[in-house]
Amino acid sequence: MKPNAKLDRREMIKGSVAFAALALTQYPLSLFGGPEAEEGGVQIPFLDPQPSVRRQIRWEQLKSWITPLDDLYVVSHYNTPALDAGQHTLEISGLVRKPRTLTLEEIKFRKRKTILATLECGGNGSSPGFMGAVGNAHWTGTPLAPLLRECAPLKRGIEVVFFGVDEKVEKVRDKDYPQNFARSLHVVDAMRDDVLLCYELNGEPLAKEHGFPLRLVVPGWFGIAWVKWLNRIEVIDRRYMSKYMAREYVTLRGEERDGKTIWRETSVGPINVKSIIARAVKLKNGAIRLTGAAWTDGTPLKSVEVQVDNGPWTSVEIDRRQRSKYSWSFWTYDWLNPTPGEHSLVSRATDAEGRIQPAAADPKIVLKKTYWEANQQVVRRIKLEA
Repeated sequence: MKPNAKLDRREMIKGSVAFAALALTQYPLSLFGGPEAEEGGVQIPFLDPQPSVRRQIRWEQLKSWITPLDDLYVVSHYNTPALDAGQHTLEISGLVRKPRTLTLEEIKFRKRKTILATLECGGNGSSPGFMGAVGNAHWTGTPLAPLLRECAPLKRGIEVVFFGVDEKVEKVRDKDYPQNFARSLHVVDAMRDDVLLCYELNGEPLAKEHGFPLRLVVPGWFGIAWVKWLNRIEVIDRRYMSKYMAREYVTLRGEERDGKTIWRETSVGPINVKSIIARAVKLKNGAIRLTGAAWTDGTPLKSVEVQVDNGPWTSVEIDRRQRSKYSWSFWTYDWLNPTPGEHSLVSRATDAEGRIQPAAADPKIVLKKTYWEANQQVVRRIKLEA
């Protein structure tokens, strides 16, 4: 009877976890030990409201830890192909001893894994009109690493290139060449156990605009690396330098050294530490409750702080109960005894490696001459009536 008892307890635990995961997408965090409900509270509009943009998060409406599909941003650089899942295949070739071509059904037959991860566009936050291109979702597929190992990459294969079906004619050195969208990862990054060949999003098959029937998922990296409509993987022995690795999604950033500005260009890759104030609500007791989100590249989030009217930085309460390595964290801060008038509010996040979300006046932002990787602190303004 003991083995059965153990099995029953195990199944009960599984059921409890599954129920909690489902409930998180349906109910407020207060039911799970988070901040108390804001019943009776009055939401205060920001003086710098976020423009209404389809397929982006509306921060003032943010309440669900899991982003509804209608609010999850969509960015594509080439066409949006209409593919037949039954005919779709994935080729793995290049510097491998055992090249393979798999159908979607063969991929689905492999070990299944779901990861909670925040997806953010590399240009998110580059302007007030483009600040909601981020979201948190369940991504389901099969880990890439075991499949790559089965194909036996050669030792000199250092780069793994991912090609999508989407295509466009690009001009390279004044001549036209047809190109498929592609990005690459160093073989060490590609072999991470959390990089997925993904075919489901929030429990449903991928929508066409999200890469149906197959896309790459690289938790902790900006969305440009999450190649959609994936149909080919190639192992090569040198860096891959396509338009979207070497010419676009490249950050030009300066650094002051000994009175000189040293400039460097880097390909957009891992997410930068970031936070934002999403909502301001006046509670019954007169306090202003600020809520928001913070996220990193998977490095643990150490702290989030809030500053009111250029005053001292004050730590907020981070919801540590509902989280995963690559997901954003929700946080709250109650501003007691606020005074009437206009106020500026800003948050900053710090990760466990000591990386601090920079202010807009920080040299890391001032000396950044391209709009990608815009992780500067976002100032929100409100007006309180007497």
